[in-house]
Amino acid sequence: MVNGKPLSGIVSLGSATQDQRRAIERLLGRRAGTGSSLSVSLDEVDAILRRSGAAPDGLADATRLLIGAVPDRATEAAAWAAAHEPLEELAAQRPELATWRGWLDSTGMVRRLASDPGTASALTSAAVRVLTELPSKGIALGRLAAETTGDAHGLDEGRPLATIVLSAARCLRGTPPVGDGTAGERRASWAAVGVHRDELSSSVLCLGLPGGADTVTGRILALAKEAGEPCVLTLRQLNAAVLGVGPWVVSVCENPIVLASAADELGPGCPPLVCVNGQPSAAVWRLLDLLAADGARFRYHGDFDWGGIRIGNTVRDRISWQPWRFDAATYTGTTAAGGPLAGRPADASWDPGLRPVLERRGVRIEEELVLPALLNDLRALMS
Repeated sequence: MVNGKPLSGIVSLGSATQDQRRAIERLLGRRAGTGSSLSVSLDEVDAILRRSGAAPDGLADATRLLIGAVPDRATEAAAWAAAHEPLEELAAQRPELATWRGWLDSTGMVRRLASDPGTASALTSAAVRVLTELPSKGIALGRLAAETTGDAHGLDEGRPLATIVLSAARCLRGTPPVGDGTAGERRASWAAVGVHRDELSSSVLCLGLPGGADTVTGRILALAKEAGEPCVLTLRQLNAAVLGVGPWVVSVCENPIVLASAADELGPGCPPLVCVNGQPSAAVWRLLDLLAADGARFRYHGDFDWGGIRIGNTVRDRISWQPWRFDAATYTGTTAAGGPLAGRPADASWDPGLRPVLERRGVRIEEELVLPALLNDLRALMS
């Protein structure tokens, strides 16, 4: 057997060259026919090689001597299929990863990253162990790698495992499995599943949170509120913090322009406001969790576009919030309009009617275009 097939029977070569025909005639010791194709009995070749002593063990041994070990294609295919089985099982359990699973197949990504089925099996098994832990409520990348693979650098940029897992994280985020190649995009994709690169690079922007006197972070918030200035908190400052904010209504926006304008116009009197700044970072999640634990009630506003809808869905999966001028009625009644709506549509989990009106009108409305209304809402909470 070579390549999973027996070395017996007849093999044919279409459009044989004269050199090929002469070679067969010399081997067989007879004319090879006059047609355009050339047919040879492998059993005859095997017998000739054995009788001549050129290859006492026959054709199979001669083949190995000439071109080296020939893999058994059927066995190899079965091994590659087995290496992909952990991915199949994971995608069956988590339908949200179906796009990612299809992308792996269409690109042959596992084969490109692993040199053989054994390496591939180790890679896919490790990927499943990591993805089983995601999304997380907040974990450092190195710690996640250490706990799931035994190697704190197993998910470092450029590692095969990082490529596989990060592509899945993008799909969980609601974006295509291939990013734009920037460090910022990678950070955002990891953050979308609760993974941060370190405790200092992950931060959150807020304004008007009263804070408390019991912790350093609480005092920082209190000083920032007194000054009416935005406050940037790192994940490190939030990890063990007791904020002392209390059961306020917390307004949550998507873009920093809302928070900056509120600081300019409302100053120290601005009610609690948190900016997710696009896809929420680990620090954003931590702050929202702390505020929720303090009894905060949330309302949320984002851009009226498909990216804004997806971010709203992501936040709503983590905390309960009420729409803050972020529903079909508001979109329909807003005369301001930005550019054309582009991208892949998404349902709004808080308002099933929002997607149809967005598709019908086909324009996006960023938060910058409705700032006066948002600021008036914040001003109303001051009284």
